[in-house]
Amino acid sequence: MMDYSREQLDYILSVADKMVELEKKGSDLAKHKVMGSMFFEPSTRTRLSFEAAMFRLGGSVTTVADPMTSSAKKGETFEDTIRTISNYVDIIAMRHPDSDAALRAVKVASVPYINGGSGTWEHPTQTMLDLHCIRYAKGKIDGLTIGMVGDLKNGRTVHSLLKALRNYNVTVYCIAPDELKMKKEVIDEVKDKVKVIEVSDLPATMPKLDVVYMTRVQRERFAEQADYDKVKDSYIMDREMIEKHGKKDVVIMHPLPRVNEISTDVDDMPNAWYFRQMKHGIYARMAIIALALGLWKD
Repeated sequence: MMDYSREQLDYILSVADKMVELEKKGSDLAKHKVMGSMFFEPSTRTRLSFEAAMFRLGGSVTTVADPMTSSAKKGETFEDTIRTISNYVDIIAMRHPDSDAALRAVKVASVPYINGGSGTWEHPTQTMLDLHCIRYAKGKIDGLTIGMVGDLKNGRTVHSLLKALRNYNVTVYCIAPDELKMKKEVIDEVKDKVKVIEVSDLPATMPKLDVVYMTRVQRERFAEQADYDKVKDSYIMDREMIEKHGKKDVVIMHPLPRVNEISTDVDDMPNAWYFRQMKHGIYARMAIIALALGLWKD
């Protein structure tokens, strides 16, 4: 996300706005185009969102959702897999457990490549849907105070979002225990552009926040169960937390899936945006696909 300017982000968001209506009435913008959906890590929302976005644009999808059924199981290199798939499709959307997967793929792909999440490092399309959701919910991005809560060390969504927010006039509170603090290298990349404040006390910080971006503690990133158990319940957002400490119109977001970091008693509150947030994934990914394929003309 460090490669994107404010103008580029705002343009993608403006195209996503157009996709709201396009999604309702249908489109043949991507007719005869095929997307290769390659997910080498478990995914429900991101994979289905990409595929639904392509279908909404009138295109079609071919899927690799289990690495055990791909030629990687036979020893094929990652680069050769990308080269091969590039011959079958017009665009690739991929998630991979390796943090450098996106960079490696771009070097050898002969068709547009979209990063659907790479290791613990970045998740740029999630960031675009998050920005679109924030702007829709609050009417703006500039001037907001945003809290990122939970596993900020391993959460690729918050890494990408923080990098994108450097383009906006915002204050960001990074709320995490010491073990899960935002990576120093991520903060170093943005600290000259955005005000970042690291704290550990969620209740004390809640009154300042316009948007709270909750994240789950990722069990799959821990080598030892004991280390996970120590921090898994560090922060729990519930009705009492919002009513006692939050602004009346605070927006609660989450990239999902959640475990127990947001109580179900929040689900029916007007502050709960995490399920509505997913709908913005369709709009954002429709926009990204259309732009990557050169199909969108203003």
